[in-house]
Amino acid sequence: MKYLCFIVSLAIVTAQSYVGVEAASSNGFVSRNGVQFILNGKPFYANGFNAYWLAYEATDPATRFMITNVFQNATSHGLTIARTWGFRDGALYRALQTAPGSYDEQTFQVLDFVIAEAKRVGIKLIIPLVNNWDDYGGKKTIQTHLLNSSTSTTSRVNTFTKVAYKDEPAIMAWQLMNEPRCGSDRSGKTLMAWINEMAPYVKSVDPNHLLSTGHEGFYGDSSPQRKNTLNPVSANRVGADFIANHNIDAIDFASMHCGTDLWLPKLNQNSRLEFIRRWLQGHIEDAQNILKKPLILAEFGLGTDTPGYTLANRDAVFTTTYDIIYASAQKGGPAVGALFWELISDGMSNFAGPSSIILSDKSSTVNIISEQSRKLGLIGGK
Repeated sequence: MKYLCFIVSLAIVTAQSYVGVEAASSNGFVSRNGVQFILNGKPFYANGFNAYWLAYEATDPATRFMITNVFQNATSHGLTIARTWGFRDGALYRALQTAPGSYDEQTFQVLDFVIAEAKRVGIKLIIPLVNNWDDYGGKKTIQTHLLNSSTSTTSRVNTFTKVAYKDEPAIMAWQLMNEPRCGSDRSGKTLMAWINEMAPYVKSVDPNHLLSTGHEGFYGDSSPQRKNTLNPVSANRVGADFIANHNIDAIDFASMHCGTDLWLPKLNQNSRLEFIRRWLQGHIEDAQNILKKPLILAEFGLGTDTPGYTLANRDAVFTTTYDIIYASAQKGGPAVGALFWELISDGMSNFAGPSSIILSDKSSTVNIISEQSRKLGLIGGK
């Protein structure tokens, strides 16, 4: 457990400073009041996106403009939350953490740049601190690196804004891990113990920011009916528990994903949409009645490699998802917003994946995204 405490403290800490940029005037901290988020005294409902690649792509000065472009394009379509990786560990090209407790300052300054640009245009960032998967280091690499390490650290100061990460309102929230799982303990006790240790630790070193788990939303033994009726069968082997993992004081909001194209790729379109409805409604009900916390759908989409894919099918996935989120938000409910996977910029063919969306394509899906942003913005009082 302790090695992951170390990575979190180092992801939030260390110190340097250089040139500054001005903050957006409305860039307050996002806080929580019951099942709602609050920004500048008003309920905060927002549409958003995933762009895991931001800090990686910005390490090359020749491609750094893509971060600026994607943020500007996002805000022009009303998107105000971005989820991006805060990790890149091990013997990797452009690694952030290169050895136990050793960070590459040049790469760290790239993350500084991403935060500064988000702040400049008014985008809020959700940053997972660790990856469950081997990509970009993963939890196995972190364990190898940090078993014999110790923590000696001060709050990192952004080299562009001159604001410490822990004092930066452009950061909306941390997530403990991207898609936390523990398949070696299907009872869920190991993952629960880790969250019980980690979450209070993160809040102790950074009480200013919201915190969530990075969960996919899989139910566990604390809610057997949901586990049996909502979970994809494969989810019962991952040692996660949506209710128990979020039902502690140090976790401020619930996180979930909806990956029907990955979890249930053989579903026909009607069955896929029905799963999405039941999956989202179940989690919204539980966020409202059991957890009494806000809920963010942190990943969803439909890949072009899904059997039977059509643009119309993708549009239907987005419309169905957005309609359910909006219905909750309109009533002051816990569903705060949905972050589609994934947004890329023009000229990023090297990062293009089956679910990638380029806003300048002006596809029907992009129109659906913009309309959801407009509707949620009206609820939030923009």
